[in-house]
Amino acid sequence: MDMTVLEAMSVHEQVAEVFAAFHLGGCSSCGISEIETVGQVCMAYGVDVDMLLDVLEELMVDAAPVPDEAQGADQEPVGIEE
Repeated sequence: MDMTVLEAMSVHEQVAEVFAAFHLGGCSSCGISEIETVGQVCMAYGVDVDMLLDVLEELMVDAAPVPDEAQGADQEPVGIEE
């Protein structure tokens, strides 16, 4: 993965927590450089990059905005009369 750690952390406020859960930053013994790529950091610390990306992707899915067609779902559908 070519995204830097800093770029990844700027995408969502909980990315740093995910990294810390994988022992990538978050404590003095597992500090990481924000200019390294996520792939480089995973390789250096023996972290499965695919597993990390799966967790980050799930984080982004949970934070995704509500689609326009789902907004207003509590409103009465057009064309239906009571």
